[in-house]
Amino acid sequence: MSQDDQDKFNRRVFLGTTLAAAGGLTMPALAQTEDSTEIEEEVTETVRRNISSFRSLEWRPYFSSLKNGAILVDTTSRALHFWSEDEAIYKLYPSSVPLTEDLTRRGRTSIIRKVEGPSWSPTPAMRVRNPEWPSYIPPGPDNPLGTHALYLSWKYYRIHGTHDTRKIGRRSSNGCIGLYNEHIEELYGLTKHGTQVLLI
Repeated sequence: MSQDDQDKFNRRVFLGTTLAAAGGLTMPALAQTEDSTEIEEEVTETVRRNISSFRSLEWRPYFSSLKNGAILVDTTSRALHFWSEDEAIYKLYPSSVPLTEDLTRRGRTSIIRKVEGPSWSPTPAMRVRNPEWPSYIPPGPDNPLGTHALYLSWKYYRIHGTHDTRKIGRRSSNGCIGLYNEHIEELYGLTKHGTQVLLI
């Protein structure tokens, strides 16, 4: 075996051993991920479940019509579905969902406001839970609402982007639904005031 072949073989053995060891870990990582409230053990299980249930859906079981377009947020599969009014466009996006069940709201609402470059302020409940948080964050890379936000008729609830891409596909929000910035920008362009929204 030549030196070049030997080097390739050694790299394959190293990678195979490393992947096998990683797959065989039984001790959960109890340290929290940076800037996250999730424990890595929960994240791993969450992502695995999300991948298996992430699939396209039909709109008819959830809406009587597609007037003004429709958004379905499935908090179990952590996916957001969009259908245009004329059924010409269907989009499926991975999303972040509320961290706990008590932060999760389900039911019917609609988009009442659209903002490009949103600012952010914590809700009164957030201030109680996290008094160290700033009272206001202007638009920009530090803003937790990302580049675009769709405000719902429920007070304090939004579908918005995020600059922290690790949150997508996880239980990681304080109640809102998060998307990658490129996805919320696309959805922002597809929706309008009055687009119906259902969270299940």
